[in-house]
Amino acid sequence: MENNRFDIPVTVKSGETGSQLLHTVREISHNLMNNWPGKKSPKHRAALQACHDALAGDKPAMNARRAFIAAAREVNVFISDRAPG
Repeated sequence: MENNRFDIPVTVKSGETGSQLLHTVREISHNLMNNWPGKKSPKHRAALQACHDALAGDKPAMNARRAFIAAAREVNVFISDRAPG
């Protein structure tokens, strides 16, 4: 099975004033299923599918990361995909 950990985490808004670093496909999948603030749009569904594919070892983790970022931008929770510093 492929390594599903990202070299650089994705940072998203969490709650009213917080943020959360997501380091793995499993973490972004959990976020999509349990913490999603917006509607379940086609981008959201595509991100879930990309996570499923990555966790099954069928597709690279970076596909899931890119799909998640697109969905997070759509609902305005995306903060950064750069190394914290």
